[in-house]
Amino acid sequence: MAHTPVEIPDDAMFLDFRQQCESEQGWITKYSKRGITVAMQFPPPDGKPVAIHKVKCHFTIKDVPSETLYDVLHDVEYRKKWDFNMIETRDIARIGPNTDVGYYSWKCPKPLKNRDVVTLRSWLVVDKYHMIVNISVKHPDFPPRKDLVRAVSLLAGYLITSTGPNSCILTYLAQVDPKGSLPKWVVNKSSQFLAPRVLKKIYKACLNYPAWKKINQPQFKPWLNPEQNTLPTIPISKLAMQHAESLENIDESALIDANEDKGGNSDDENDGKN
Repeated sequence: MAHTPVEIPDDAMFLDFRQQCESEQGWITKYSKRGITVAMQFPPPDGKPVAIHKVKCHFTIKDVPSETLYDVLHDVEYRKKWDFNMIETRDIARIGPNTDVGYYSWKCPKPLKNRDVVTLRSWLVVDKYHMIVNISVKHPDFPPRKDLVRAVSLLAGYLITSTGPNSCILTYLAQVDPKGSLPKWVVNKSSQFLAPRVLKKIYKACLNYPAWKKINQPQFKPWLNPEQNTLPTIPISKLAMQHAESLENIDESALIDANEDKGGNSDDENDGKN
């Protein structure tokens, strides 16, 4: 597949992302409980075939400022303290004052193989909104690994809408191809069980963040202060768009579909590992 150049998200792209997060048209609610809703948007039947549907999660938070939530989503060092599903994360390089490229790998339920992704991340703060968006890219120093399945983020991101000095709404919007041949029960479990649990973990991380940050470089926030960023700078031309079609298709279809009847773990169970 030909090399596809990468473009840094502009204001129009962020506006489109916010409008998708706020729109209700075409979304089907799959979960609604305790301030968290999960909805899915399936591709139109008469349109171009798209294998991956979109997932959108809303979480109404009454006791966390939008600024704290934004910091938690950015802070790589703090993520290592609360994200038990993570294998490895690192910021690779910066592209500009509000754009970088990073690596993230995470655990999947056995017998699935674990996944990883390389993404271009951009962020923007405007009015009452904090936004972070990610798209998959190729980086020459981080090719796909034999022990992991390289997932593809067509678009994934967070919209934080401030609703008061100590309250906000977190919206997570994603269209991610996990690759492999995931059976139906895995996809259903991911959208209906894992997504709410991840949002709850983020919320709990927010409650503990001020105390942790107070003793861990409290003034160091390069996502707010670009002059603090010590990552090496690379040109955008070093990256290319990551297309799912160019990656090896790992067949995981041999998983027993009967697992769907097991019910999975309740979203109310104690948070630990996914």
